[in-house]
Parts: sequence; C-alpha cells; structure tokens
Amino acid sequence: MKIYKVYLDMTLIISRLKNFRLYEYNTTSPIVFVEADDPDGACFKAIYQLVRIILDQDSSQETKDICKDIKKDIRVLKVSTQ
Repeated sequence: MKIYKVYLDMTLIISRLKNFRLYEYNTTSPIVFVEADDPDGACFKAIYQLVRIILDQDSSQETKDICKDIKKDIRVLKVSTQ
C-alpha cells in the first residue's frame, strides 16, 4: 500500500457541516493523507473518512441524508503519491 495525498474541494458543502467537528477536513480545500492500493481507493477512503467523522458524532436519519447528499458535491482535485 502507498500513501496518497488527496486534494479535495468542499466549497459546496462546508456551510452544511458547520455543526460538526471536521478535524483535517475543516477547510474548503483540505489535503488528506490516506493509505491505499491505488488512486481510486485513495479517493474513496478520503471521502469515507469524512462521512465516518460526521456519523460518529451524530447518527440520526437527518445526518445520514446529509452524508448521502454531500458525497455528490465533494470534488477530488488531485491525487498524488507521497
């Protein structure tokens, strides 16, 4: 497995997530390090980690619906190996 550097664009969703502690995702363009076999897996893991952070704080149906919506609005700008 390699370590990938994933550049995300969360401009469209950051305002909907203001009630959550997002840690390294707390900006409109976070850079996240993930360990994966390939770039597609790295993109998946980067977005999955964000969803997991949100659902660990609140697992209500409303939050689950928000997570479904935001997955469509997160853009991966760039993926590179470290």
